Amino acid sequence: MAAHVGRIVLPGEKIQDLTESEKSKKIILGPGLRTEGEDVFVCKSGVLKFRDPNIYWIESHQKRYVPVKGEHVIGIVTQKAGDIFRVDIGGSEQASLSYLSFEGATKRNRPDCKVGDMLYCRLLVANKDMEPEVVCIDGYGRSSGMGVVRSGGFLFKTSLNLVRKLISTECCLMKKLGNKFPFEVVVGMNGRVWVKGRTNKETLALVNAICSSENMTNEEIKAMCSQLSDDLAGAE
Repeated sequence: MAAHVGRIVLPGEKIQDLTESEKSKKIILGPGLRTEGEDVFVCKSGVLKFRDPNIYWIESHQKRYVPVKGEHVIGIVTQKAGDIFRVDIGGSEQASLSYLSFEGATKRNRPDCKVGDMLYCRLLVANKDMEPEVVCIDGYGRSSGMGVVRSGGFLFKTSLNLVRKLISTECCLMKKLGNKFPFEVVVGMNGRVWVKGRTNKETLALVNAICSSENMTNEEIKAMCSQLSDDLAGAE
């Protein structure tokens, strides 16, 4: 493990330990790191993180989303042009979505998708030289939970750091909230989160809890969830 792990690093900084002590190992570089020959450099400021077996990335509190192939995102349909939908995914340019990229879609059986609809989709193409392309099916042609989300709820924007925390197995927030009351949630890697509780009051309470958890420890999250449950029970 590199000695820089857990430390704040700046753009242009060379990660010395990765280039010397771990040359014989296969290293996977995540967001914020790039290679030049055999050297590894930092390309955005933040904290260097490590996960077994040999994965390194930079964790930063940014809100601007850069599309990454394979990531699941929440998009908004902004336009329909022939057989292609234009989808806002929060990046520098909109993504394209074919009408055939839905489960069971054919030329005769077109998906019920309209301008303004919210989509949970996956990035099929994410390249700096090409416009992003998203699909609502997995590699087997099944939806796997993706598609149009129309059942009310509340959509809000968070930092990319909070999104990564929410989907982490180390974060107990979703489990603790689910033990208190039922709700639905969709987390997009582009910093968009959709949540729906049984009532509008519960939905807003869930939104506040998620936004407040960014800088909390698991112990603080547990205490907050217990307090939230008591407050909602007392208000009924």
